[in-house]
This record gives sequence, C-alpha cells and structure tokens, in this order.
Amino acid sequence: MRRRAGVAGLAVLALLATGCGQEGNVSEVDVMGTATAAPTGSVVDGEVIFTIDGVPDVVATVASGLATPWGVDFLPDGRGVVTERDSGRVLVVTPPEVGGNGKATKEEGEVVEVGTVPETAPGGEAGLLGVAVSPSFASDGLVYFYVCTDEDNRVVRAQLSGETLGATEPVLTGIPNGRIHDGGRLAFGPDGFLYVSTGETGDDQLARDRKSYAGKILRITADGQPAPGNPFGDAVWSWGHRNVQGLAFDDQGLLWASEFGDSKADELNRIVPGEDYGWPEVEGTGGPAKYTEPLLTWSTDEASPSGLAHAGGYLWMAALNGERLWRIKVADGQVSDPTAYFAGEKQGPGEYGRLRTVVRAPDGRLWLTTSNEDGRGNPGAEDDRILLIEP
Repeated sequence: MRRRAGVAGLAVLALLATGCGQEGNVSEVDVMGTATAAPTGSVVDGEVIFTIDGVPDVVATVASGLATPWGVDFLPDGRGVVTERDSGRVLVVTPPEVGGNGKATKEEGEVVEVGTVPETAPGGEAGLLGVAVSPSFASDGLVYFYVCTDEDNRVVRAQLSGETLGATEPVLTGIPNGRIHDGGRLAFGPDGFLYVSTGETGDDQLARDRKSYAGKILRITADGQPAPGNPFGDAVWSWGHRNVQGLAFDDQGLLWASEFGDSKADELNRIVPGEDYGWPEVEGTGGPAKYTEPLLTWSTDEASPSGLAHAGGYLWMAALNGERLWRIKVADGQVSDPTAYFAGEKQGPGEYGRLRTVVRAPDGRLWLTTSNEDGRGNPGAEDDRILLIEP
C-alpha cells in the first residue's frame, strides 16, 4: 500500500512554513485517519461566531455577468482581485455590505476592470488563471498572475495603482503548457513564499520527470527564484501530480491540494516537501509504498475539484462537474466528514451549476465562483457569478 504523509513529514513542513479533461460529483470517499475539527462559523459584524452545525448560506451575489472567473485574491482593503480565464481581464470587485441580520445592503457589489494580462493565449482550459496579491502589497503594490501564453505557462506580476494595472513583468517562465491540465493556482504561504500548482498538460510522463516544472507544486521567492529549503534545490516542492487546481493552508500552516484524477479517483492531498504523489503510476489510494497517497478520494464523475480554501476549521472544495461545494473537517493533518452543499436533488443539476473557485475573504465569509461560461456548463442569465457565502 502507498504510504501516507507521516508525522516526520508534517514536522518538516510546519517548520518550513513558519521560516481536464474530466474537470467531475463525491460519492465514495476514502478517509485516511480521523479528525476532530473546530465547528464551522457565521460572520456577524466582521467577526466569526462559531456554531455547532453551521450550514453555508448564499447571502448575496458579489458580481454577475462575468466570463469564466478563475482566480480570486484580496487586497488589504477587502476588495477582491478577480481574473477571467478567456478574456485575460483583471477585475477589482467591491462586495456588497452585509449587516448583522445577514442581509446585503445592495443587490451586488461594484466591478471595475483595471487592465488585462496581454500575454494570455486562451483555448481549452488555458488562459489567465490564478492570482495572488503580494503579502507586501501596501508597500510594493504587486499582484501575481499565472498565465498561459503561446510559448509557455508562466508567473508574471504587475503593479496595481488605484484602478490601473501596470505592465506585466515575468517572474517564472518555461512551465510547459497545453490546452488542458495547466494547473494554475497561486498562493502565498505563511512563510512568505509563493506556491504554484502546475498540470502535466496531458503528457503523463512530465509528471514523472522531476526536472520538468509540469505536474508539480512549485515554491518560489517573490522574484521567482527557488525558495530556500526546497527539497531538491530547484523550484520543485512536490511532484507526481496530474492537475492541481486548488491550494490552501490550514491554521497549522499545512498545505493541502485538490487534484483531478483521470478515470478512477479525484484526490485531496496533504502536501509534504519532496514527496512523489504517484501520477500516472497510481491514481487514488493503493499502489507502491514509494508514492504518497491522498487522504480523501472521490470518484471522478462526482468531484472534479478545483478551488480549495480553509475557514472555520474546515477545508472548502469547489466541484465543477460535481456542481457542489464540499465542506471537509481538518485537524492535526487529518481530514474527515466531507459534506456536500448546493448539489441539487436526486443527482440532478446543482443549484448554481459548475463551481470553480472558493476563497476565504478577510471578513471570514467565502467567495464562490461559478464556471458555467467555460464551454462545459449550462449558463443562466446571470452567469458567471461570484456568490457570497456565510459559512
């Protein structure tokens, strides 16, 4: 049997953290270990009030009429920076205020186009993908983007001044690209370094080539250099991935990743530096011990996990073909009790359709994006939307 990420690996990760093709709903869930997690919470006047059995509710629409929103991150003032995959547009979104009664003060927030990322070469699953606001934004004004170009996938950055996005500057280039399986999620970790998820572009063997930046999770400095303490001395943090589109750090500084499977199992992995997660030699659980196995799996026609966030003692995972939001208990490096919301009735269409990205906003609420305009969904009159979720 494949090994689970062990206690030693967790210790290393915690120490460092401190210094498709199928794009599928969850049925069979493979839970490795148990967890006792904090209860979920509600937000009242900007403070998270924890309850025993909180259920996520849609309390407002942040924005509507968007074209495949993909990445979301937040400025220090609480506004969201949003990317559109196919248009290459970068938007700054001010959410509607929500009072203590849970009611929004106006129907929607304000959306301002601040610029585009001109390198964007959309097609299939490729385009302008993830976004991450610099931890030092107050002083440097920088925003980072993961973009698919005609030549490669790359990380670029640009200054955002007021409502104007400046020219882009390459940070990390040469990531293999494709029309599918481009990865694309960005997240600054608690250690201040930038974590980058990549896909294997449909070429399985790139995930097995440790020298390639395809099918990996990368860890780099803000200037694009391999971060100190990386396991191989280059930018690679973990390898053997198929297509990671979700990255989230929990309250212990541990990194989690949601990953598309092929025909057997979608995965939730706890990421430990240097570990090989086995694609394409193994999918889901089982297989040789030299590969690190996932802590949760779903059948591929039920999950198609993309965005991942941590809030209120839970991981929240957005599902594309699954058309639901998953809430998963997490504590001490273990996960349990996945519960689905917005899934619709009797395996019918989900309440909001395909769900791409979920992020925790500075006020403790969640922003959840639909992805019904991506060529695989059934868009409604208001799609695509960003929904405001009271967790």
